[in-house]
Amino acid sequence: MLFHVEMRVHLPSDMPEAKAAEIKATEKAYSQTLQREGTWRHLWRVAGSYSNVSIFDVEDNEALHRIISGLPLFPYMEIQVRPLCRHPSSIRDDDS
Repeated sequence: MLFHVEMRVHLPSDMPEAKAAEIKATEKAYSQTLQREGTWRHLWRVAGSYSNVSIFDVEDNEALHRIISGLPLFPYMEIQVRPLCRHPSSIRDDDS
């Protein structure tokens, strides 16, 4: 199943820079592993904000929830999830 996920990060202003850098580095490694596996298909930064738009390819809602809640930045995120399905006017025969 494909999901469009928008994540907005809100780190506390009083979080020490070293702690924020550590969380971000762990987050980067986790997301890149999922990208290499094909689970996190696309990742785009939203210009001008600390947010991203991503496409996930997972088995079901629960799998997506496990992945998202496993993100090191999860406690500091506002997340919107939208399930996706093929559009009948698409010229593609697959999800590429």
